[in-house]
Amino acid sequence: MSVEKKILVIPGDGIGQEVTTWGQKVLTAIARNYHHTFTFDEALMGHVAIEATGSPLPDETLEKARQSDAILFGAIGHAKYDNDPTLKVRPEQGLLKIRKELGLYANLRPIKLFDELLEASSIKPEILQGADILFFRELTGDVYFGEKKRSEDRNTASDLMIYHRYEVARIAHKAFAAAQGRRKKLCSVDKANVLESSRLWREVVLEIAKEYPDVETEHMFIDNAAMQLIKDPKRFDVVLTANLFGDILTDEASQIAGSMGMLASASVGDAIGFYEPIHGSAHDIAGKGIANPLASILSAALMLDISFGLKEESSRVIKAVEATLRQGYRTMDIANKHTPNDFFLSTDQMGTKVLENLS
Repeated sequence: MSVEKKILVIPGDGIGQEVTTWGQKVLTAIARNYHHTFTFDEALMGHVAIEATGSPLPDETLEKARQSDAILFGAIGHAKYDNDPTLKVRPEQGLLKIRKELGLYANLRPIKLFDELLEASSIKPEILQGADILFFRELTGDVYFGEKKRSEDRNTASDLMIYHRYEVARIAHKAFAAAQGRRKKLCSVDKANVLESSRLWREVVLEIAKEYPDVETEHMFIDNAAMQLIKDPKRFDVVLTANLFGDILTDEASQIAGSMGMLASASVGDAIGFYEPIHGSAHDIAGKGIANPLASILSAALMLDISFGLKEESSRVIKAVEATLRQGYRTMDIANKHTPNDFFLSTDQMGTKVLENLS
């Protein structure tokens, strides 16, 4: 059955503008091959939006987002803000605001290692092989959204780490439901031995676990989880955690997949889905044509599956990526000393190879 969907494309900053075009081209190819109708619009967010309008999230972008069925996003950020923490208007404010305004409270990050990239990680292949983890990171609470203070003398600062019971409950239900369709194992990560917000987190997860008796539930402190993730990644199936801990753990887990350039993510709530690579804007390589477009392409695959329910189409995109890697093609971040020069590809060359395998 053919579907009609409106997709908003927000390339954002840095390499986001280079890789997102390939996520869009893959969606266009899928629509053509399966006789779907995908209508695309584009909008500004982040540093480029500040430069053009003074706002990291213009009202026009937010309105377009609300009218869309799903959003394909690139990356956000610029070196000027990293080097000057006193700037009041910052690109990341746009990303935080759109998450809040659209109710995108659950960030899903699948960490799945392609066998072809076993050697791309710094971790031993025998530890990695077979790792398949799905992270559920809470996205609209924690220190990112809590009250922030700075003393008048500028020598003291605080960020309120705050959670409400309903915020923990709604993402916990999503994570447990996902675990039921996988290996039926869920690990909830917190710091309940120190933080009151984590004690609330654990209390709520313990209550909700009773509703999913078929899921084996484990609780782990964040410091131990960070160690176990590298020591034995295969022990994890679904990982449920708070905003700050999830941000750190999923970046750490990128080394399981070999590169941040391989990892897609979905931010969802109860309506619109927001799909993006987990990598940043990477201004040190922006404009050089060497960024890896596969995370954006895999984000498009997530969109097809989660927002549109097109599982066959999503699987076909993933298989096209697998085929491209199996053929030996690599971008800079996943290449090694054994990669022949003819198989060392630019951003556009890699995107083109995936499209060839898709068709």
